[in-house]
Amino acid sequence: MPTAIRQVTTGQNAEAAISAAYNEAGYRYGKYADGNPRTLFAFDGRHAYGDRKTWELIEGRLLALRATGACRLRVLDMGCGPGTWLRRIVVRARQLGFAEIVAHGFDIADIQLHRARALSRGVAELDGVSLTFAHGDLRGRIAGPRSAYDLCLCLCGVLNHMPVSELPEVFARMAKVTANCFIASVRSVGSTPTVYVDDLTSAVRFYQDNKLGRLDVEFSNGRRSSFPSHLFSRTELAGLASPVFDVDEIRGLDLFHGRFAADPRWNPPTATMLARLSQELERLEDRYCCDPGFVDHATHLLIMAHKPRTARS
Repeated sequence: MPTAIRQVTTGQNAEAAISAAYNEAGYRYGKYADGNPRTLFAFDGRHAYGDRKTWELIEGRLLALRATGACRLRVLDMGCGPGTWLRRIVVRARQLGFAEIVAHGFDIADIQLHRARALSRGVAELDGVSLTFAHGDLRGRIAGPRSAYDLCLCLCGVLNHMPVSELPEVFARMAKVTANCFIASVRSVGSTPTVYVDDLTSAVRFYQDNKLGRLDVEFSNGRRSSFPSHLFSRTELAGLASPVFDVDEIRGLDLFHGRFAADPRWNPPTATMLARLSQELERLEDRYCCDPGFVDHATHLLIMAHKPRTARS
C-alpha cells in the first residue's frame, strides 16, 4: 500500500479514522451491509445467508422472552450503523405483542446515525415504542444502569475495530448493561476479505495487517483510508467473553455461501446460484458451522451468550 496511508491509528486518531470511513461511505454502507432498507426481512443481498441466520437467532430470543409473559422489551445495539437491526427487532416485537419497546442504538459515525433516524421515523412513532439513536463509542462508558437491557447486540464487525488491549474492558462494559442475552458477530481470521464500509469491488487495493491491527484501503474513487481492524479466532473470542458472560455457542456464519457467490467483475449475470446448490451449501453450513477445523474460516463468528444469574441485579 502507498506509504501515505500507512499510519498508526490509536486513541482519538483511531476513533476519527473509523468514523470518517463510515461517514464517507454514507448510504453505500447500509446498501452493502444490510440490503434494501425498505425490505427489512428479505435477506436477499450478498450477505443474505449470514444475516438470515443472525436474525433467526435474534427472533428466537424474542419469542422465548415473550413466552415468559414479558410485555416490555429493552434492546441496545452497540455500533448500530443505519439502524437496520433495531428496526427489524422493533417491528417483530410489535407483531409478537410486546406492549412497551425501548430500543436504543449508538455509533461513532454521525452520518450513519442520521440515516438511522431518517429510516426509523415511522417505526419510532408507533405506540409504545421508544426508538432512539445517539453518538457513542464502545471505548467509553456505555450509558444505562446495570442490567438495563434484555438484549444487547454488537454486530457486523464493530468489535473488529477495537484495540486488542482494550477488549477485556469493552466486554466488561457490555456485560454490565446486559440483563440477559448478548449477541455479537466479528470477522474471523480465515474469513474472505472485506473493507467493512463498502463492497470489496469498490476497492482497488487493500492490505490487512493483523499484527498491527490495521486495514489500509485505496478505493476506486481515489479515496484512501486507514483504520483499526483485528481479525478474531474462535478461541480468542471465547476467551474474551467467558470472564463476564456464560457463552452458549460460537458458530461460523457463511463458510461456503460467500465463496460460491458470483462476482460482478468476472461472472456473467447468468451465473446465478441454483436452488439445489444453495440447499447443499446450507447443509454443509449446518454441518460445519461449529466444527473447530472449519469455524475460523467463516465470514463471521457469531457469539451467543447470556449474563450469569449471579451477576444479574
